[in-house]
Amino acid sequence: MINLSPRYGWSAKHVVFLTVLIGAAIFAMLDQWLDIFKIASLDEESSHIFLVPPIAFWLVWIRRIRFRRCPPRTSWFGVLLIIAGYLTTSISHDHSFQAGLHGGAVLMLIGAIMTVVGMQVIANFMPAVMILALLVPVPGALRLAIAGPLQNATARVTTFTLEIMGFYVQRSGNVVNINDTPVAVAEACNGMRMVFALVLVSYAFAFTVPLRNSVRVLILLLSPVAAIVCNVIRLAPTVILYGYADQDFADNFHDISGWLMLPLAFLMLMGATRALRWAMIPTYRFTLATQAS
Repeated sequence: MINLSPRYGWSAKHVVFLTVLIGAAIFAMLDQWLDIFKIASLDEESSHIFLVPPIAFWLVWIRRIRFRRCPPRTSWFGVLLIIAGYLTTSISHDHSFQAGLHGGAVLMLIGAIMTVVGMQVIANFMPAVMILALLVPVPGALRLAIAGPLQNATARVTTFTLEIMGFYVQRSGNVVNINDTPVAVAEACNGMRMVFALVLVSYAFAFTVPLRNSVRVLILLLSPVAAIVCNVIRLAPTVILYGYADQDFADNFHDISGWLMLPLAFLMLMGATRALRWAMIPTYRFTLATQAS
C-alpha cells in the first residue's frame, strides 16, 4: 500500500479533496473522456491508451517512498492548468481540432492533481505525469507520417529475412508475395498497432530501472527500432502462415503474436542493458538494490 501517513504531511482530507477534484475535472470534460475511450476501444491503432493508466500507477508505486519527503502543498499553478485545459478544449472545439479537445481534458486532469498535491509532488513523480500525454489519441496525419516509413522498412527487412530462411518471396511496395499469395504489411502486421505500445514498454522500463539519464534517452530513441525488430519477428511467420496454412489459423496467430511482442520487447531491453554492462559502459545510476528514480 502507498503510505500517506499524517506524519509526512498527508491526511485523509487530501485524499478526499484529490478524489473530488479529479472527479470534477473528468465530469467537466466527460464527453472528451468518453470519446478517448471510444477511440481506444474501436481503433486498434489507439488501443495502447489502455496501457497508460496502469503504467502511470506502476511508476507512482515504485516511487511511493518519495511521499515521505514531499508533503502536499496546495498549488495555484494547478488552477492555472485547469483554466488552460478548459481554454484549450474550448478553442479546439471552435476549430474542430480533435487532439486539442482531448489534450485539454488531460491537462485539466493534471491541473486538478497539482492543485491538491503541489508542484513538488508532481516533480518527484514526473515520469508518471508525462506518460499521461499518451492518453491523447494520435492525430491521423501524424499516424500516417509514421506508418508509411515504418511499413516500408518492415516489408523490406521481412522480405530479406524470408529470403535468408530459403523462401521465395517478392515484394511490391508494402505487399509481400509468397506462394502466389499477396500479404499486405499494412493489413497483416501494421506497425502502428505496436509502435506506441512498444514505446510505452520502453518508457516503463526506462523509468522503472534506475538507469542513467543518457541510457534512458537512448532506450526511448531506439524504441522505434525495437518496434521494427518485433514486427519482423511477428511478420515473418505470419507471412509464411498466410502463404501455406489456413487463413483462420494465420489470423489467430497474427492476433496472439501481437500481445507476445510486448514481453519480448521488455526482454530485449533487459538484454540491451546487460550488454552495456558487459561492455563496461556506465548504465545504472545506483545499485540495483536501490529505489528506482
